[in-house]
Amino acid sequence: MGGDDQRPEPQPRLYSNRWADAVGPGGDEPPVDRCRCFARPQGPVEQHADRQDTSAPGWLHLLEVIEEAAADGREVFKPLVELSPGERRQIVTLPSTIARLTEVRHLVLYGSNLVRVPPEIGAMTNLEEFSPYTSYRLHWFPYEITRCTKLRESTVSTRALYGNFKYRPPFPRLSSKPRPVPAGRRCSVCDTEPADGTARWAWLSRAVGTDVLPLLVRACSQECLDALPAGAEGYEPTPHLGGAVGSVGRE
Repeated sequence: MGGDDQRPEPQPRLYSNRWADAVGPGGDEPPVDRCRCFARPQGPVEQHADRQDTSAPGWLHLLEVIEEAAADGREVFKPLVELSPGERRQIVTLPSTIARLTEVRHLVLYGSNLVRVPPEIGAMTNLEEFSPYTSYRLHWFPYEITRCTKLRESTVSTRALYGNFKYRPPFPRLSSKPRPVPAGRRCSVCDTEPADGTARWAWLSRAVGTDVLPLLVRACSQECLDALPAGAEGYEPTPHLGGAVGSVGRE
């Protein structure tokens, strides 16, 4: 080939970091705790038992941030960005006041220390996108999230989920008997308060946004369990108790 055949050098492709503004300030203290739930996925798995300290500075700060977001009607909500690393580590669940965030369209919980999301997320009726990406201690979600009927997009670290398609870690075992629930807690299915103050629990994997999520159902009756839709294709088709998976049926 002649020496005049000079082709332009290919330009390197640049990738933008879509989470660059989803991370809060850094510091010496780690913002999350380590999780070893799936270190040996073949063994029994227990739900994280962490209790939320409602006197912690991080919790009190988060309450303020939620109030501000509810007041100004913001559509994109990144609450953890406004907390220090130490404060973010103190947050293992979200306050029930997220029910007031009815204007939020995108909820970003990138890199959180959460171990659960409260059922009040179902009141965020305008939610279109949910991003708890790299929240590695968050293994399940409340069934009430299915009430967010506009939710179409999600970014979840699916390998950290119970029953995920990649590793199929087991679900924690639930009791087959009805158990007492706190006053005011409502049925995940019919949204009424259990007449006898007890609930039946079950797992069900369903498509939410663009991911299949393990959902925890708190039902007021067997009839409500029977009314649940089928599980996602490739997952348990009916509500189950976890452990050595089996359907939830009448006793």
